[in-house]
Amino acid sequence: MKVLVVGSGGREHALAWKIQQSPLVDRVYVAPGNPGTELVAENVPIAVDDLEGLVKFAVDEQIDLTVVGPEAPLCAGIVDLFRERGRLCFGPDKAAAELEGSKAFARKICTDHRIPGPQWWAYENLAMARAFLESRPDGPIVVKASGLAAGKGVAVCKDNDEARAAVAECFDGRFGDAGSVVLFEECLAGPEVSLITITDGETIVPLEPARDHKPVGEGDTGPNTGGMGVITPVPLMPRVAAQVESQVVFPTVHAMNREGRRYRGFLYAGLMLTANGPKVLEYNCRMGDPETQPLLMRLKSDIVPLLLATAEGKLETVEAPVWDPRVAVCVVACSGGYPGAYKSGVPIFGLEKLDLGDDLQVFHAGTKRSAQGDLQTAGGRVLAVTALGEDAEKARERAYAAIAHVEFDGAHYRRDIGTAR
Repeated sequence: MKVLVVGSGGREHALAWKIQQSPLVDRVYVAPGNPGTELVAENVPIAVDDLEGLVKFAVDEQIDLTVVGPEAPLCAGIVDLFRERGRLCFGPDKAAAELEGSKAFARKICTDHRIPGPQWWAYENLAMARAFLESRPDGPIVVKASGLAAGKGVAVCKDNDEARAAVAECFDGRFGDAGSVVLFEECLAGPEVSLITITDGETIVPLEPARDHKPVGEGDTGPNTGGMGVITPVPLMPRVAAQVESQVVFPTVHAMNREGRRYRGFLYAGLMLTANGPKVLEYNCRMGDPETQPLLMRLKSDIVPLLLATAEGKLETVEAPVWDPRVAVCVVACSGGYPGAYKSGVPIFGLEKLDLGDDLQVFHAGTKRSAQGDLQTAGGRVLAVTALGEDAEKARERAYAAIAHVEFDGAHYRRDIGTAR
């Protein structure tokens, strides 16, 4: 069969890397891809927002399955368009993808269906948002742009002054239309865990839990990013797994069904394990990035039957996935200045020194080729170095030994990924 992966980041590199291992697959395309995906698939120069171009390619090339990586085309209705043209596409349709496309909608789902989450308030103009801040006691609060902001529309504020600045950024257009509605959320405390499931709206298959590290600095300091690194599995998760499934995962899928928005695809729940139990921080309508990279390194099963059966609504026919019991650690090398302003086109060196294989991979998140064919930076998060080890320490050692060989001007990464918190 032929498979098309839509996207150009580390998540899509990992998906293409895993999909091409399947004996069911003859050919993998990635649109538009990156220098990493071209090592495992054929890149196609079609942008992720060119939905008509993507579906035309799928029809012309008789693509058997399209797997959509990023959230924007899902929220724009790419799955709906593919269905109209008779092509199979993995991911939620536009109505179901609103779970990520609108944080206000996601919060309403939690409230209406009694799914645990923080207290929240939503406002559509600056005056009302400022009035809300004036009415509350000074103290920590979370400010979010309600729409899609590429992982950057969240500010954890220590006081009302910081919150006012975050609100002003939203309404000043920093995040475009995503900031036209602003959410305030209660600031929760506890360890964070990412739980991704595959569901066709009836059958639910949880993947292994992972822990993302969002803040840019060691010890979870500094502004939030799209993700600086991940460890999987998460030792504390087995103690609360049943509670998470019964209070979060199952109710969310059933709630979407009751709303008339049957959910098919990856369903990501970002959780805070508070003293009062697990609470939903956010939903994503796709696999996380960089969670995808270490999870797929640990996935021993063929991923294609899971993707295919989900898209067909037949997930109950597929055996549960088998996982490598070892630990995977992913460390992200970022451009200088990230998550703020950064340069692109900076030469990258050192990858040729790495002995890549089943236990070590480097997934390209933000890279490109120069006119001369040299590897350069092309994003804030550049490379995701991912390693397996018998325990967390061995996985960390392997990942950090590898990333030490990666060189580009301004490169920085957290040095505490996977340590106990």
